[in-house]
This record gives sequence, structure tokens and C-alpha cells, in this order.
Amino acid sequence: MLTLEDFEEASERVRDVTLETKLIYSPYFSDLTGNKVYLKPENLQRTGAYKVRGAYYKISTLTPEERAKGLITASAGNHAQGVAYAAKRYGVPAVIVMPTTTPYIKVERTRALGANVVLAGDVYDEAHEEAERLAAEHGYTFIQPFNDPVVACGQGTIAVEIVKEMPLVDCILVPIGGGGLACGVSTFAKEFNPKIKVIGVEPSGAACMKASIEAGHVVKLPHVSTIADGTAVQEPGDLVFPYLQKNLDDIITIDDDELVGAFLDMVENHKLIVENSGLLSVAALKHLDMKGKHVVSVLSGGNMDVITMSSVVQLGLIQRDRVFTVSVLLPDRPGELVRVAQTIADANGNVIRLEHNQFVSANRNEAVELRVTIEAFGTDHKHAIVEALEKEGLRPKIVAHNASRL
Repeated sequence: MLTLEDFEEASERVRDVTLETKLIYSPYFSDLTGNKVYLKPENLQRTGAYKVRGAYYKISTLTPEERAKGLITASAGNHAQGVAYAAKRYGVPAVIVMPTTTPYIKVERTRALGANVVLAGDVYDEAHEEAERLAAEHGYTFIQPFNDPVVACGQGTIAVEIVKEMPLVDCILVPIGGGGLACGVSTFAKEFNPKIKVIGVEPSGAACMKASIEAGHVVKLPHVSTIADGTAVQEPGDLVFPYLQKNLDDIITIDDDELVGAFLDMVENHKLIVENSGLLSVAALKHLDMKGKHVVSVLSGGNMDVITMSSVVQLGLIQRDRVFTVSVLLPDRPGELVRVAQTIADANGNVIRLEHNQFVSANRNEAVELRVTIEAFGTDHKHAIVEALEKEGLRPKIVAHNASRL
């Protein structure tokens, strides 16, 4: 079993390649939840995620002969960069197998660190199978992403830093994919102080750990579907599972819509870019059944590609009624567009898109359709704008849309 001495040793070793990510107090989330909330910003870590901790520590424990064979791993992105970075530090080659759905930025950053990237499978589990096949074929040394207590010990150095900075922490929220991070954090926390609560957080579309804990054994989900690609795992690690059974106090599952809102919260209130998997511990804050406690949310990574970021921002604005679209039917004559625009302006709305369809009716004098996308302050303001249009006799209809229409 992992001991406090193991974590102290790991902490000393990973200090060579990691930044000590100091806790950030969050007035916004503290006011929202009634707790004293702090963020552990591993999104600011070297390689943009916590994974470098476990990868480097594991590789540091290998013999020179094991390293000389070349390293291989499978990863949805962050572990890939951790292994590539550590391999570069040791001057040994690394092969990284990544799912074909991995965001472009994670693939390119892994290659930039000198690793040979192989894309295989639609999800992490399929990439893992290909990595094991290549390891057997070429004799590479396999570096497990999460199903290895040594790797988990390296990840647990996050908790070592948390308790050194805040010995009186009451609760730590940690994202769960395969379970390595949660294993390390929860095991150290409970060894250090059994009163510290450690709560794992999973995407509801990939809640393999929750299913496994409830079943009492490792469960493989038939499929996963979530925007949290870093935690889109079908089956948790069987070697770390006993630690999690013993040390996790609870598991919270989070819907994708909640991650969209959490992204906006982080950008607007803390100016931090956190990837969807890292936002799990932020979204979970609203689900905590406690008040007045010292709570730490681990932001596990920040490697989000710009296209995904753009979609999440726009979906978040739509979700919170800060952007919406209305359709009005107008006679095709001068001045009608001005009337609509003036009504919106008088209600302090901001027009950001117009679509004019003259072919909604064969009788253009009777009606043409105008779709207006409007920026508002939120739900109450949206309703006020719609009400103003109704008073003007424009009979607005709300149009359902997604980010691709903005």
C-alpha cells in the first residue's frame, strides 16, 4: 500500500519538473456555495496539466535498461505530453498512441516534445489496446496513464502541496477518468488526515468509476459520450480501484451542460482557461452538501483547443440567455427593419446578427421573415426585450439554435 513516505519521495522527485501551483481563493465560488473555495490550478502546470507528475515519477523509478527500450503509452492528451516531456528529459524515445478524436492542440504539443504520435481508435480504451500491441511487438516499456500505483503516487503530490499550503482543508474535489489522480489524492489525504473528505467527480456520460463503486468491482461501460475528453474512459483501472473503494468519500456526476456553464464562470471570474475534464471539480461545487468548509477544487488541466473553446463559450452564452434569436414577420416595405432595430435598442439589447428571408411567403407585401440574434444580460433582460417587441406588435418567436448559427 502507498504510504506517506512514498508520497514525500515522489514529491521530492517531481519538484525537478513541476511548478508548485499555489492555491487561488475564489470569492465568486465561495459566495455561490457558502464555503471557502480554493482552486488548485494544474492547468498552469508545465505541459498544461497534472499528468507530468505521475509520468515523470514513474519514469524516474525505471532502470536505465527499461528506459533504453523506449517508452510507450496511450492517452487522450495530457498523459501523452507528460510522458513525452519526461522522456525528453531522460533523452529516451517515446511513442504515444492517442484516439483519433484527440483535440489537435494536444496532438501537436505532444509531437513538439519529440514523441512519435500514433492515432488509433475512437476512444481512449481502443488507443490503449493498440499501445499494448505495439509494446509487445517492439519491446517498449509501457507507462500506464492511470492504472499503476506508482503513477498514482506521482499524481498524489498535488495533495501533498494542498495540505502543506492549507493543513485545515476539509474537502478536496478531484476529477476522475481512469482513477489515477483520484487514487493518489485520496490515498495521501486519508493517510495524512482521515477527516479530509475526498470527492471524485465524473462526467455523467462516462461514469465508469461510479458504476464500479456501486457494483463493488470494476465495470466496463458499453460506450461513453461526453465533452470532457480527458475523462472519457470506459473502464477504471483495476490496480487503483481498491484504493478508491477505501478512500473516496463520494462521487458526483456532472452533465455536459454544467461544464459549459463552468467554463464561462472560470473565464469571466478568474480569467483561467480550464479544459472540460478539469471543470468537473468546479461544476461539482454547486452539488456539495456542506457549508462553511475549506474546499479545494483541483483544476486538472487547461489543454483546450481554440475551436472547442469557441463552441463552449457560445453554447454557454446561449444557455444563460445572454445570446438568443427571435423571428419576426414583417411587410416588405421601407422602415420595418429600422422599427425592429430601434425597439431592441430602446430595450438595451445589442443586435449581433441579422438574417432576412424574402421567400418565407409568396406574397412579399404580406410578410418577409427577419431573424435577429441579440445579446442580452441574462434571462430577465431577454424577457424584457421580447416583451418590448410584442408591445410593438411584432409577434416575436424564439428560435432554437446552437453555437454553429452564431
